[in-house]
Amino acid sequence: MASFDPTPADLFTFGLWTVGNPGRDPFGGPTRPVIDPCDIVEGLAKVGAYGVNFHDDDLVRFGSSAAERDRIVRDFKKALDDHGIVVPMATTNLFGQPIFKDGAFSSSDPRVRAFALAKTMRAMDMGVELGAKTYVFWGGREGTDTDACRDPRTALGWMRECMDFLCEYAVDQGYDLKFALEAKPNEPRGDIYLATTGHMLHFITTLARPEMVGVNPEVAHETMSGLSFVHGVAQAMEQGKLFHIDLNGQKIGRYDQDLRFGSEDLKQAFLLVRLLEGTAGGERYTGPRHFDAHAYRTEDRAGVWEFARGCMRTYKILAERARAFDADPEVQAIVKERKDATCDSLLGGYSAEKVKGLKALELDVEAIGVEGLGYERLDQILTEHLMGAR
Repeated sequence: MASFDPTPADLFTFGLWTVGNPGRDPFGGPTRPVIDPCDIVEGLAKVGAYGVNFHDDDLVRFGSSAAERDRIVRDFKKALDDHGIVVPMATTNLFGQPIFKDGAFSSSDPRVRAFALAKTMRAMDMGVELGAKTYVFWGGREGTDTDACRDPRTALGWMRECMDFLCEYAVDQGYDLKFALEAKPNEPRGDIYLATTGHMLHFITTLARPEMVGVNPEVAHETMSGLSFVHGVAQAMEQGKLFHIDLNGQKIGRYDQDLRFGSEDLKQAFLLVRLLEGTAGGERYTGPRHFDAHAYRTEDRAGVWEFARGCMRTYKILAERARAFDADPEVQAIVKERKDATCDSLLGGYSAEKVKGLKALELDVEAIGVEGLGYERLDQILTEHLMGAR
């Protein structure tokens, strides 16, 4: 029987804001004490995690002095070294403070955009100091509550201007950083600019240094609006733009829940892990598997670490199930790529000869239309693998 206990080799990571979430929600205060960042590092090492990620304000409280910042970073760095935990990713909180009430990079106020750039550059400095190689941008309040406030095209121009500026800053400083943009369709604004991974992928093509920028899709963000997260991730992978990923659980149509990975829609979680692990034959994702989730509000500190173990164990169990599913001879027979010598010779790569051949092609469309593909059987096999019946 395979061991599903996590190890650092699995590249599982958590944010300070995830396991550090004190159980606060919009309707009630904390239900458990705040955990010191250094204690979080120790706890993650004990449960077998690889790394820890953070927003700037997660580690250094907003408004701290330079001396306080240096002390905190020094202590945190020592905790990382002592427990063998790394920092693969960092990000900036550009949504929590009142100054960002109308956005950060998309704000109509140039003072806000200037402050957002300065705050981000300082946070990038700290992230690089602690070893981060990926820098994530979630535009938490980049949007509107009333579209009458500005032309969306103007806002997109400001966002592009800021991203281009930060790319140049990273290059100028000699930072070995990749940027990853994180989409969300709604919440906390009424409408969010660049609402999906597809929106972000196109926006990247308009940047001055598109090669530096990819995406950081999150399960909850695409799922809450009813979209297929697996398809969004696949598009990012196909374009070589999956620079980071946020794993959690989410019920369709609900607020952003950030539930334990795999705790909702186990089938989609299975298909996502199958995609990331490449068990169907595609290229495997080799970056960290980051869990952007938090424990139920009902839990004490012991429950928080149970939550963290659960995220990692579920991923490993699903990876094992995906390998078994794609090695199943019956599955292979159903999904095997179909071949047709005549049609295969006419597809892929335009030519005048292929145009003639396609127009002259004679097919029994009625016979093809009634052929069964076996997908009902395929889906049942998938279900049985998930349930451990095969």
